[in-house]
Amino acid sequence: DYPLRLRDCDDAPAALFVMGSISPMPRHCVAIVGTRNCTAYGAEVARRIVEDLADSLDDVVIMSGLALGIDIVAHRAAMEKGIPTGAVLAHGLSTIYPAAHRNYARDILRSGGFLATEYTSDTAIHRGNFPARNRIVAGLSDVTVVVESDTQGGALITASIASAYGREVGAVPGRIYDRMSRGCNSLIHSNRAFVVRDADDIIKAMQWKAKARPGVQQ
Repeated sequence: DYPLRLRDCDDAPAALFVMGSISPMPRHCVAIVGTRNCTAYGAEVARRIVEDLADSLDDVVIMSGLALGIDIVAHRAAMEKGIPTGAVLAHGLSTIYPAAHRNYARDILRSGGFLATEYTSDTAIHRGNFPARNRIVAGLSDVTVVVESDTQGGALITASIASAYGREVGAVPGRIYDRMSRGCNSLIHSNRAFVVRDADDIIKAMQWKAKARPGVQQ
């Protein structure tokens, strides 16, 4: 049951501890990542992207890291649309960090998603584990979308790792003077990411076939 996408990564963990339902090979897997200090703009964009992906694709999973900000917005949007979401933890399954997200972790499991980690339950929370877990988020996903980020942070680490894995990277543009858009704008300007304005940009970049929707000409 080890996820096939992750198995292809040279530095994949030897074992993955999972609670919930994880598919070895879902058809579409999208990582939505970003800053913990997201703006109302970033939260709205993340929510709409997840909602539109759910409406446009069959068998889609939303990946993120259960952190504050963009991560939890993406997880919640997926659950509200009734599609599975996977959260990669930087600690053992006996702990949820931040503690305020314990109920969300339960909801993820109840809604058919999963929690995953490379750490055993006796592993203490360590700040160095958080950047390391980002490679699992990237490795489980076909494409990583950065919604908001400054020029440094975990989301840009995830994007860099995804690119090194040969996976696609997208970024949501923002106003040039907004601090939480500087990282995304830099990714786009340097051609390290394609522009993501909506879910259709992701679907077209990945050459996925959108499902037919009533009243919409394909």
